Amino acid sequence: MDYQKIIEEVKETICREPAYSKPADYIPELSKIDPYKFGVHLQLIDGKSFSKGDFNEHFSIQSISKVFSLSLAYSILGEKIWDRVDVEPSGDPFNSLVQLEYEKGIPRNPLINAGALVISDMLISELENPLEDFLAFVRKISGDTLINFDLKVAQSEWEHSWRNAALTNLMKSFGNIQNNVDEVLNFYFHQCALSMSCKQLAKAFLLFARRGLAPDLERILSISQSKRINAVMQTCGFYDEAGEFSFRVGLPGKSGVGGGIAAVLPGEYSIAVWSPRLNKNGNSCLGMKFLELFTTKTEYSVF
Repeated sequence: MDYQKIIEEVKETICREPAYSKPADYIPELSKIDPYKFGVHLQLIDGKSFSKGDFNEHFSIQSISKVFSLSLAYSILGEKIWDRVDVEPSGDPFNSLVQLEYEKGIPRNPLINAGALVISDMLISELENPLEDFLAFVRKISGDTLINFDLKVAQSEWEHSWRNAALTNLMKSFGNIQNNVDEVLNFYFHQCALSMSCKQLAKAFLLFARRGLAPDLERILSISQSKRINAVMQTCGFYDEAGEFSFRVGLPGKSGVGGGIAAVLPGEYSIAVWSPRLNKNGNSCLGMKFLELFTTKTEYSVF
């Protein structure tokens, strides 16, 4: 299949889409990004790759990082993580307090903010140096030692942290946060402030295309664990737009309000797209459209 030709054709098509949206502005640092940036990188499991646009430019991956923290916690704690976080789609905004109150502090899934905060709490309890160890994990699965946190973005999130602080305190009141609230928030904000390019992100997501194997072929996740993480991404990776993404794209994936989307076709490839303009659900408009047209043209998805 001529992947490069398909990528270029799809890029040309989506560039004609109207500019009706804008980057996230509730985190001030994210609002400074050029809204017309666009990059894509496709990484096959056989080592071949295909790219277009700003695929080497770093951006804040935001909630895509939740898949990495979930994978690290799952590799350490195994099935025990599901005692404190569920695996159901939320059907509500990613930072909903109402649902969390109703369900007594147990988040619907690990890919909404509340679920990722619980996973952060688990990692703080398990890791000797949580931030350093988490960063080392991401570098290992991507095969890239240059990945780092964007400290300006982390600080910007701290300065506008009221909703996430409320979520964490609410779960603390139900006994589902065991560490200091500020410590959990600090880990979470740094995690979301990971700065990566489409190329780095696609390489890291090969972990889920290769059913749990790192670049050096070390087994990070069991086949069963990799399957379950892909399932959670398929059903929960796009907040209350997960059904729409499954319907239109047909791949397990995860979005972030930095404009990135990473997705996988298990056994075949991983792909990362970046376009900062978001729709009302916090997902990249052009990223969603690109992946929809990409899987349509290739006639290749999990379905």
